[in-house]
This record gives sequence, C-alpha cells and structure tokens, in this order.
Amino acid sequence: MREPHIPDTVVAADLDPVVLNELRTLPEPLAELVARHLVAADEALQADDTSLAREHIAAAKRRAGRVAAVREAAGIAAYLDGDYAEAIAELRAVRRMTGSSEYLPMMADCERGLGRPRKALDLLKEADLRALDVPTRVECALVMAGARADLGQLDAALVVLQAPEFRRLPPGTPRARLELAQVDLLLQSGRDDDARVLLERAVQSDVEQATDAAERLHPGDAPPVDEVDLWSEESG
Repeated sequence: MREPHIPDTVVAADLDPVVLNELRTLPEPLAELVARHLVAADEALQADDTSLAREHIAAAKRRAGRVAAVREAAGIAAYLDGDYAEAIAELRAVRRMTGSSEYLPMMADCERGLGRPRKALDLLKEADLRALDVPTRVECALVMAGARADLGQLDAALVVLQAPEFRRLPPGTPRARLELAQVDLLLQSGRDDDARVLLERAVQSDVEQATDAAERLHPGDAPPVDEVDLWSEESG
C-alpha cells in the first residue's frame, strides 16, 4: 500500500506532548514514524485537506492501532470529512480504550449525521453531565438541541439550551455558541425579533471572536465588538 509522503520539515517533537507520551509504548523508531504521520495529518487538517490527513492517520493506525490517541485522530478526521459511520466507530473504540466521555457529543452528532436523531438522544442520556467539564456539557446540549430540532421539536430544543446552568456562563465561546444555536431555532420558529435580540447578545458574548455572530449581525461589515451598542434601550 502506498504511503503518504512525510515532508522533511515534519518532526515528531511538534506533536502534542501528551500524545508523544502515549506513543512511548512503541519501539522508538516506530513511535517517531507514527508521531510524524500524526503531525503531518494535523498540518493537512489545518490546510483543509482532510483526504491527505486521513491518509497519514491511516498509516499511523496500521502501525499503532492500539494507541488511543491514534484512534482519536482517526475519528476526528473522519468526522471533519463527513464520514460519520467511520467516525463513530473510531470514537467508540476510543471510549472503550480510555473510558472517557470527552467525545460523546461528537459521537451523538455522528448519529445525527447518519439520520438517527433518536439514537443521538439515547447516546447522550448515557452521560453523567455532572462529571463533564463545562465545554463538554455545552457540546452535549448543542447536539441534544439539534437532535430535538431534527425531530421537529423546536420548543424542546430551546428548553435544552436555556438550562439555568447555561444562563450563568460568563462571556466566551461556549456561551456565544449556545446563543447562536438559539438564534437559529428562533428563526425556524418564526420569532425573528427575538432572534435579533439574542444575536446581539451573542456578539457581546463572543469576546474571543470565535464565531460568526458579528458577521451575521452586520453582514459584510462586522465591526469590532466594542463598537456595537448592544445594551441600549432598543436592544432590550
């Protein structure tokens, strides 16, 4: 089988130290080769070349399929490539190997991508949300709301995103993403005015400018957040 070329500039030391530590269970020359494939895969993903990334990860998996980090990379790349069946299979393997629920939201979203929103909801019910960190709980809520919307349950989807714990979130990407998801649900429900108000709040929440909230509020001319008067009497 033809192996993807690894550029000479790709070195194992550029890999996440946690993953490098996992690879220490392999013989040193093999660990270095696997690490370089994973670094090359990451560079390919950054260049939006998911096909090349998956080739590198497949090469790594052929040599180190029992390393959880390698299977994790395979699952994430497949997910980004829209190959939800492959992604969920890999992420299930990671869950068995590590016992972690970190990728439960992504697994559930794969079920949605496969047209199985009820399975997505069943999968999320397995999670002990109290044991998850805040970003993972937010991801679970976003996928759960999406699955409810897939089933036509828009009101129930909004309830998921408006849980009291989320109302207490500080400004940041998780809060902005929750608010943007609510904006989409409100628009689907025909509540355009409410959606506009919440979109303004999402811009305020997105202090890291990690979402397209500002662009959606001012298409083609998104001003800096501090130039938007979001808390005027008119905005509510």
